[in-house]
Amino acid sequence: MLADAVRIARWAAVERDRDDDRDATPATERAAAALDLTPAQVRAGWDRARLAGLVELHGDTARPGWRLRAWDRDDSAVLRGWVALFDAWSLVHPAPGDVAPAAVAEVVEAVPQVLSLLQLSAGPVHVPALFDLLQQRVAELREERCEVPDDRQAQNQAQNQAQAPSQPPSQPQAQPQPFPGPDSLSRLLDWALEGLAAVGALTLGEGHATLTPLGNWAVWVKLEQICVAAQSPAGHIEQSAEDMLRGCARLTPGPARVEYRAWLAARPVRSAVTELLAVARGEDALLRGLAFEALRVVGAPAEAEVRAAAEEVCLRPYALLWLAEYEGADPDDAPDVLTREEATWLWVDTAAAVADHGESALLVRHLESAVQGTVPALLDEVRAVGHPRTVQVLVALAAAHPDPALAKAVRRAAFQVHTGGA
Repeated sequence: MLADAVRIARWAAVERDRDDDRDATPATERAAAALDLTPAQVRAGWDRARLAGLVELHGDTARPGWRLRAWDRDDSAVLRGWVALFDAWSLVHPAPGDVAPAAVAEVVEAVPQVLSLLQLSAGPVHVPALFDLLQQRVAELREERCEVPDDRQAQNQAQNQAQAPSQPPSQPQAQPQPFPGPDSLSRLLDWALEGLAAVGALTLGEGHATLTPLGNWAVWVKLEQICVAAQSPAGHIEQSAEDMLRGCARLTPGPARVEYRAWLAARPVRSAVTELLAVARGEDALLRGLAFEALRVVGAPAEAEVRAAAEEVCLRPYALLWLAEYEGADPDDAPDVLTREEATWLWVDTAAAVADHGESALLVRHLESAVQGTVPALLDEVRAVGHPRTVQVLVALAAAHPDPALAKAVRRAAFQVHTGGA
C-alpha cells in the first residue's frame, strides 16, 4: 500500500541532498524516470508519502519524516504510517463535487460507526445494512446539533407565522444545511467505502464490504485509544502538560505511565511532544525529568524532536539518555553515552529537583550517585559545569549534610560560584 510512497520519499531525500546542478526537468518527470513509474503514479505516491508522514513539508521544502528514517527497523513506524493514511482516506479519494460539503463532513463523522459494524460482524456486511446505519447516524448527528430536516423546519416556520401574523418580520437567520436525501447519502456511502478500500482498510464485493486485517487492526487501535483515554484514574486528560506532570509527580512510576498514556491518547502526538518539550525547557527540574518519562511512552514519533532537543544545553543529557534507550541500550548502561560534563550537569539538575520537591535525606543520598567518586572532585566539576541552579543546590546540600566539615566545604564552594571565584 505504501511501497511507491516510500520509494518516492527516499528519492526525494537523495535529491534534496544533492549538490550538483540539476536540469530544468520537473521533479515529477525526473522521479518517474528514475523509479520507472508514470507521472500519475509519482503524484499519487507523493500524496501518500505526505499523508503517511514519510515526508514533512516546511514551507517550500520537503524533508524526510521520522517514519521514513525508522521504516526498515521499526515495524510500528510502518503500521502507524499506514494508520495516518487510513485516517486521511477522505483526502486520498476526493468526495463528489456536486454534494454539499456539510453532508460530506457528516458522513466522514459517521464512518467510525460503519467501521465498528464491519468489525463486529467479522465478515462481509451487505451495503443496505451499512446504508441504514449511516442514515441513522447522520440523523443522530443532526439531532445532537438541534437541527431538523428541511421539511420539518418549514412546517415549524409556517406554524410560527400563523400564530403571530402581526409581528414584524424578524432578521434573516442562517439556515441549516439541507438534510442529505437518500440518493445523495447512497452516493456518499459508495464514496466512503471506495475511499476506505483505496487505503486498504476494506475490500468491496458484489453488494457487500469486508474489513481487511489492516482495517480490523486500525479499528481496534482507535477503540483502544478511546478506552485508554477513559481510564485516567487521576483525571489529568484535559489538563496542560505542565499540570499533568505536576499531578504525576505524586505517583509511583506505574500509575504515572498510565496517566501519560491517557493524556497522550487524548491529543495529536506531535502537539503533545511539542508541549512536553516546552515544559522540559522550563525552570522546574523535576518536570524536566518527568517530561522525558512521558516522552518514553510516546516512543518513535518523538524521535526527531528529541534528537533536535539534544542540541540544547538544558535538555541534552535527558535527550541523549532517551535516544540511547530508544536505540536499544540497556537502561543501566545508557548513562555511558554522557560525557563527564554532561553527567555532572544532569547530577546538578537532578539535585535541583530533589531540593525543590524532595527531602533533605534524599539530597544527601543523591551525593552518593555522583560519578566523580570524591566530594572535592565533584565540587570542582560542579563549579565548572555552569548549571544555573548550582549555588542553590550546594547551599541546600550544605544545610542537609550531617558532616560539619563536608557541609563547610560545600558551603565554601557555593560562595565561590556565587562570587565568581576559582
